[in-house]
Amino acid sequence: MADASSIAYDAVKMAVEHVLSKIREGKKLSTEDILILYLGTIVSDLKEIRTDIARLDHRIDETNKRIDQTNQRIDEIVKTLSARIDQTNQRIDDVVKILSTRIDEVAKSLSARIDETNKRIDEVNKRIDETNKRIDDLARRVDELAKRIDAVQTTLLEIQKLLLELVKTRLSTP
Repeated sequence: MADASSIAYDAVKMAVEHVLSKIREGKKLSTEDILILYLGTIVSDLKEIRTDIARLDHRIDETNKRIDQTNQRIDEIVKTLSARIDQTNQRIDDVVKILSTRIDEVAKSLSARIDETNKRIDEVNKRIDETNKRIDDLARRVDELAKRIDAVQTTLLEIQKLLLELVKTRLSTP
């Protein structure tokens, strides 16, 4: 028994041939005739699409087979790489242990040096504090001296004023 789609295809094909014979004879086409022609193009396109789909299905099956083969190769490569990675990780762990020991030794040495440097810094800070006290004393003395100089300057200005008045008085007296 033929499937329904091939029967429908044959029926549309016969209807299209009938419409084409009308066109050859120069007869006027009805709306149904135009629809049959349009349906014929659609059916023809569908047949081509089905052929393309069948071809693509075949190609997809071939591609899937290749993918399966590739996946098997990848699985083998992953196993090999996993073993290598495990070996590398073990080497890294060994190096980390060695470096950790060295780092601890360096840290102890640096800690001792830092403590020694901190003691020196404390001594320097004490000296700086003493120097700052001396500077403060000196600043206080300079301030006192500046006040005395200001007082002397004020006195000198007063003397200058008096001298000017004296000179003016003598010049104005004949």
